[in-house]
Amino acid sequence: MTRESLGWLGIVRLGLVQSALGSIVVLTTSTLNRVMAVELALPVMLPAALVAWHYAVQLSRPRWGHGSDMGRRRTPWIIGGMGVLAMGALLAANATALMGGSLLWGTVLAIVAFTMIGAGVGAAGTSLLALLATRVTPTRRPAAAAITWIMMVAGIAVTAGVAGALLDPFSMQRLAMVASAIALIAFLVTLLAVTGVEGQPPPVAAPVDGEPKPTFNLVLRETLADPQARMFGIFVFVSMMAYSAQDLILEPFAGLVFGMTPGQSTQMSGVQHGGVLLGMIVVGALGGMIGKRSGAWMRGWTVLGCVGSAVALLALAGAAAVGQGWPIRATVFGLGLFNGIFAVAAIGSMMGLAGAGKGSREGIRMGVWGASQAIAFAAGGFLGAVGVDIGRQFFAETSTAFLVVFALEAALFVAAAGIALRIGGVSPAAASERDPSFKTSLGSPGHVEA
Repeated sequence: MTRESLGWLGIVRLGLVQSALGSIVVLTTSTLNRVMAVELALPVMLPAALVAWHYAVQLSRPRWGHGSDMGRRRTPWIIGGMGVLAMGALLAANATALMGGSLLWGTVLAIVAFTMIGAGVGAAGTSLLALLATRVTPTRRPAAAAITWIMMVAGIAVTAGVAGALLDPFSMQRLAMVASAIALIAFLVTLLAVTGVEGQPPPVAAPVDGEPKPTFNLVLRETLADPQARMFGIFVFVSMMAYSAQDLILEPFAGLVFGMTPGQSTQMSGVQHGGVLLGMIVVGALGGMIGKRSGAWMRGWTVLGCVGSAVALLALAGAAAVGQGWPIRATVFGLGLFNGIFAVAAIGSMMGLAGAGKGSREGIRMGVWGASQAIAFAAGGFLGAVGVDIGRQFFAETSTAFLVVFALEAALFVAAAGIALRIGGVSPAAASERDPSFKTSLGSPGHVEA
């Protein structure tokens, strides 16, 4: 069988799949939402509900992950998921256009479209991460995580810029054409990127007499009963809740407290994303220096990212209290920097822990953690915005509402750091059982403290 670890070219090729995935998602969750809210003058609640629904559909990630575990190859799940995602994007663009004439039927079609988008992201994204976890050696995981996520950010940025230029002057026909082109190109890029990367499937092991094929419910119960998998799922939820809670309030904060124009607040957001990219690059570039202690080092980077993000959020709380004169751009850059460090380190740890269970369990573990992330993202942005709205009703100063929300986000990151410290590294025995070629690359057995 072919079980060689992925080289750098293979990692970059899988990163292209992340770029393709991000390019479609940004079109559906950003551009279409703006069209519904601005050009069609529909309630903002409608696109927000559709985005929340696509996250809710991603609760199916464990089921997709289990399916790829039980199959002999993950590539068909990646291609199939991207196909469903691309079709969902096309349907969402048509649904948006239909809303201009019939809000009811346009909304019904949009619900179907965003269901397909959530399912496609879940199937393709979970299987892609499981493939990376299976085929990337521990010493390359930090760099692999950085490469794939930087490429996803690049795909989002390029798509946003190109699509924005092509959509002017705006018309529903242009929207449909641009959406079709993006979906088609993304799907073709995925096909070219994954062709031949996974290699030949391993031979099927001889079945044990009387031993049935494990069911999804059984494997899910086993996964949730594993202390490491369960603890990491809690970590993902808490940390991603903190990570996403500032998404919808940072630019309003810049406008309401610091008097920034929309252009200035958008530039500040760009500063934050620059910090995120730098943080990802730092962890990825230093990943080759971590040697055999990959699990412990990745845990250390994860804790540093969480604690640094908490400090940056407390600095934003200070900015809310001080107002004009505070170095807001430097603070936001620091938040982005530590967010990037946290994100790549957490993904690298996720790759290591995914293969630490009994048998082939990378897919369902990635699915469980992906579902936890989806819930956190759906709830985080909403609760952050609601927290500010409630705070503005209770406090005399708007800045005080932001101060309280930023402080609560910082507390969540501190809690996430505490949880990360309780998560052990990957057991060499478990990992070598999954892939003997990784045996000499792992550190001491991990554990979860009671």
